[in-house]
Amino acid sequence: MAGLFNALNAARTSLEVNQKSIEVIGNNISNVNTEGYSRQFTHLTPYPSVNFGDFFVGQGVRVTDVRRDHDVFIQNQLVDKSSDYGFQNAQSRPLSELERVMNITEDNIATDVDEFFDAWQELSASPSDLVLRDVVIQRGEVLSQSFNNTINDLNTVQENINDTLISKVGDINSKITEIAALNDRIMNIEINGTQANSARDRREDLATQLAEDIGAQSYFATNGMLSVQLPGGLPLVQGTAAMSLSAVTTGTQLDIQLNAAGVTRTLGQRNIGGEFEGLLYLRDTFIPSLENDLDRLAYEISTQVNTQHSAGAGLDSVVGRNFFIDPPNLAAAPPTDPWLDAARAMSVESTLIAEHIATAQAPTPPDLVAPGDNRNALILSNLDESYLINGIDNFNSFYGKITASVGIETNQNMLSRQGAEDSVVQLANLRDSLAGVSLEEEMIELIQFQRGFESSAKFLTTVDEMMDTVLSIKR
Repeated sequence: MAGLFNALNAARTSLEVNQKSIEVIGNNISNVNTEGYSRQFTHLTPYPSVNFGDFFVGQGVRVTDVRRDHDVFIQNQLVDKSSDYGFQNAQSRPLSELERVMNITEDNIATDVDEFFDAWQELSASPSDLVLRDVVIQRGEVLSQSFNNTINDLNTVQENINDTLISKVGDINSKITEIAALNDRIMNIEINGTQANSARDRREDLATQLAEDIGAQSYFATNGMLSVQLPGGLPLVQGTAAMSLSAVTTGTQLDIQLNAAGVTRTLGQRNIGGEFEGLLYLRDTFIPSLENDLDRLAYEISTQVNTQHSAGAGLDSVVGRNFFIDPPNLAAAPPTDPWLDAARAMSVESTLIAEHIATAQAPTPPDLVAPGDNRNALILSNLDESYLINGIDNFNSFYGKITASVGIETNQNMLSRQGAEDSVVQLANLRDSLAGVSLEEEMIELIQFQRGFESSAKFLTTVDEMMDTVLSIKR
């Protein structure tokens, strides 16, 4: 009877193993569309054989572990490329806004510059016409307003970037906290020798998301916990300890700060990555360079027009009047950049009227201006072509370089974003091919274990019949 009981036990273990394997397969199938899920499988180990006469007879099988398909190399590559994708992807919308602000294909500041100097050209043909003089003033006001509005719109894009950063901080802190909690959970589960498969999948998914958000880098410690840090080396997760980010606003300035072990550090482009680095690059580097160039253009137009206008005389024979107000930093700023804030402050002199427009060359006292004197108007009308900024660009070509920089940055972003996205998709597909769930493979496995279960049940029935036969002999 001992042999039959051993056979009965082997049939029981076979039934249990096939049933557990079918359960694992069912879980795989139910998670076929779960992002980041790794296929799980049962690891089977035979029971130790026992000496039965001159032979060693097996005692059945057992499930010693439920493992998951996983490739550390691919996961690390996916984290790295996700950071690159986040950097490029975050810039797409702000760059689209910058294209709209700079109006690189339609009417823009260059158009207003042309119309302003065209008004001077028309006035030079009839310098005593008060209506044409008013038109010059109006065109100057339109040009000034274009500079004012463009600078304000650039500031709005920066504010929108700040709002985006603020909105993401809370979500990032939640992910950091969850990774620390998962570290604790995984350690408590695996200390008993079992695998925390679902928790590990979730932790890796969060690490990939943090890489896209802030360029976070992940490393496994010797105890199996995941350490997460910023590209500059500052920690986000250490064991079960979670750090936090905060968005601190001081006036119009927004700083991203890391709160770690009671120490607060302000994060910049050098110690952060992913989407945050892309947004900070636009906010702190690219947009300020556009503003500086616009200020330079507004300064050059204002000072050159004022210099020539003040050298001429109005209908009242008065000389020395400015057309635009002086740039705010003309005297106070360092000589290298006196144009700071010139675009925001650009405006036609409030006291200027039609009779003050200096179309004539300055008269020699006590002479009065001749009604048809247009010599100064002709010089002013040619400033947009005769004056070269840095000895290279006239006003329109200088503005063309500004808009070209936006277009080039946008096109480069589109190409880089597509390349980074392709890399992420390819790595994700590679990961899925190795660790993802294939319904075809699962169905084959299901049939295999189903047949195994049926065979075990048949085996169990056969042993039961044999035991009945033995018992009937006793009777």
